Order: sequence, then C-alpha cells, then structure tokens
Amino acid sequence: VQLQAYGGGLVQAGGYLRLSCVTSGGTFSRYRMGWFRQAPGKEREFVAAIQRSSETTYYADSVKGRFTISRDNAKNTVYLEMNSVKPEDTAVYYCAASSRILISIDRSGYDYWGHGTHVTVSS
Repeated sequence: VQLQAYGGGLVQAGGYLRLSCVTSGGTFSRYRMGWFRQAPGKEREFVAAIQRSSETTYYADSVKGRFTISRDNAKNTVYLEMNSVKPEDTAVYYCAASSRILISIDRSGYDYWGHGTHVTVSS
C-alpha cells in the first residue's frame, strides 16, 4: 500500500488548510486511517483517526474542535481539514493506514505510512 500526502504549505495563524492523502495498491475501504504530525525536535504524535466507513473519528485534544478528518472511499482518499490553525500546528504531517481490528491512536497501530507534507503556520 502506498500513501501520498499533499496539501501542506504556509498559512497564517487563524487560517485554513486542507491536507489530502491518496492511497494505492490496496483496498482503501479496509483500512482505518490516521494522521500524525512531527514538529522539529519532537516525537511524532497522533492527530486524528477515522474508521473504515467514517462511523467514528478520534482527535488529539490539541486539535479537537479545530481539525476534521474525513474520507472518501470512492476516491481512496483521506482528508484533514485544519481550521483556526496555530503556530504550534507547524509540523510535518503524515497519513497512515491500519489493517488492525481496533483503531489506534498510537504509531505502532499503523502498518503503512506516507511521506509527510510540511505545514508551517506563521504568527
């Protein structure tokens, strides 16, 4: 399974950005999908996750109410809408796919990773 994330860039604080992650080489609807991020000098951390048919979503406390994860199984794509962004949201954002039974907020729960897309929020 290959994952390609895109949509990152430079945005002002308070602004909006939408990240997309397109998958190929597998049956997208079978995977639980997640977004993680890694800021300079920090560990990679969980941002959001979504169940296979979008029935349940999970968010890190730091983004709850501002970010929205969604997916389009027909397009093999998962999205991360980022509203009211803050400078502390600056990071490389990674999408990941999990074939496990239970959805996870931990990196170890994901089997496939894409290359990251950079998000920089200016103050």
